[in-house]
Amino acid sequence: IIRGVTLIDGTGAPPIGPTDIVIKQNRIVSIQTVGYPGVAINAEKRPKLEPGGKELDCEGMYVMPGFIDMHGHIGGGQAPKAEYVFKLWMGHGITTIRDPSAGNGLDWVLDQKQKSAKNLITAPRILAYTSFGQGSKEPISTPEQAIAWVVENKNKGADGIKFFGASPSVMEA
Repeated sequence: IIRGVTLIDGTGAPPIGPTDIVIKQNRIVSIQTVGYPGVAINAEKRPKLEPGGKELDCEGMYVMPGFIDMHGHIGGGQAPKAEYVFKLWMGHGITTIRDPSAGNGLDWVLDQKQKSAKNLITAPRILAYTSFGQGSKEPISTPEQAIAWVVENKNKGADGIKFFGASPSVMEA
């Protein structure tokens, strides 16, 4: 539970709080207003901490929605290392990234995505996109090849595709 924090909800509404924000399995499950600026927090309004839970005392601090970087190349094999890039994003409030072309390979990006989802690494949520045709043994020039490639990428776990262009029939497929 994040205790006593002032909430900026991202809708353009004024900040509210202090609030207690309950998080379970990496998701916000409730937000409870526990007071008003300049007024003591009402302990009776506070959500109860479950056994094994943790509390963060954030009175006087602010919380707001995480940012999404829709074009975030992770890096990895060269400097900077992925761990550094992930922590830099997190430190700047970026909680979700879309790797637009799986530059380290789809399998590598999917591995990092899975580790992030399980909180095994400190990293934003990752959406893995492949460049159209990436990994294909030959250039994709027919609608049938395009459909087969898209299905294969979906089955591998890719979240989407970055297109650089193709013939109209291939793009339509």
